[in-house]
Amino acid sequence: MEQPGSGDAGGMNVYIRGLAAALADSGVEVDIFTRATSAGQPAVEHPRPGVRVHNVTAGPPRRLSKEELPDLLHCMVAEIERIHARQRHGRYDVIHSHYWLSGMAGLELSWLWDVPLVHTMHTMAKVKNLVLQSGEEPEPWRREEGEHRIVDGATRLIANTGAEAAELVSHYDAGAERIDVAPPGVDLSVFTPAFRSRSRADHGIAPGTFHLLFAGRIQRLKGPQVLIRAAAILRRRRPDIDLKLTVLGALSGARDFDLNAIVTAEGMADAVTHHPPVGAPQLASWYRSADVVVMPSYSESFGLVALEAQACGTPVAATRVGGLPRTVIDGHTGLLVDGHDAADWADALEALHDDPATRCDMGTAAAIHAANSGWQRTAALTLDSYHAAAAQRLGRLTVLAG
Repeated sequence: MEQPGSGDAGGMNVYIRGLAAALADSGVEVDIFTRATSAGQPAVEHPRPGVRVHNVTAGPPRRLSKEELPDLLHCMVAEIERIHARQRHGRYDVIHSHYWLSGMAGLELSWLWDVPLVHTMHTMAKVKNLVLQSGEEPEPWRREEGEHRIVDGATRLIANTGAEAAELVSHYDAGAERIDVAPPGVDLSVFTPAFRSRSRADHGIAPGTFHLLFAGRIQRLKGPQVLIRAAAILRRRRPDIDLKLTVLGALSGARDFDLNAIVTAEGMADAVTHHPPVGAPQLASWYRSADVVVMPSYSESFGLVALEAQACGTPVAATRVGGLPRTVIDGHTGLLVDGHDAADWADALEALHDDPATRCDMGTAAAIHAANSGWQRTAALTLDSYHAAAAQRLGRLTVLAG
């Protein structure tokens, strides 16, 4: 329920909320169990009909670092089991866990309740460690070991893209026959391409300004430092461009990452504006105000920001990494850049600036591309995985009973 773009909240928060809402719309009752992070949280919240969020008391009622959470797993499982025992609706049909910590809890609950477990990784330790940046701590061995246990023990696995499915096979020896691909969606009622001129005016973007936007957690892995340096190169190379760069997000991860220091060192303080994360309607307005949304990420399982921006009719410049080549159609809805050399990124941004007609065509194509990616499609594909998991579990029980 936390605001994406702050702390450890990000695409997974958007994913779970969007998927839960779409599943509820299709007639599925969804209970979400998450750890309470403040004493004032209600035990149960109802964000929409058919969806209940249980704020589970496990450990101190405050925000904890990800490193502290593994020690609370057994407490979390015990509390979920206690809540479940008091419910009147009976058994669950499927457990769907997200991220490795919840996957570990899901394994235990799957055994306790004799219910199939479907798991979505979102990110994987081995993949993140392959692109580790200077100053970033590697993902712990405990996580890698946990992810192996989840892959071995889950009834089915859901990947965001075919590339992520291949990573599950190559890095974790997952059986391809147990993997389903269900790309994330976008709320097409909020992220729309209409009123782009109004959005620019609302955010003080002059008609002739070349406006670049970065939205996401402020950490090396997301690459905002690459964008700042690329924009500085572009401005030195092309002083004729009225360049403005907006950053939406809050610091996450390593505390020694100082974005303001990078902005100052590159002489970009007068061109860069930093705002805290905003809700979906305001975020959509920011997307529409931009000429290009930039994602110089080092790792992305899918890239929800890219999909949301395209739904708003804004082309995206993104790294050719992870799921981004599926989300952004290179040369059609945006540009994909190989690597993180700031000069290469400056070249890509300069090309987009110098061809406004192509940029406009890309924006139109981007909106059409994203229009086929509503959360209802994700929910339908996810339901297929749930049904397969239930059938697989039933088949296993039949064999054992025989």
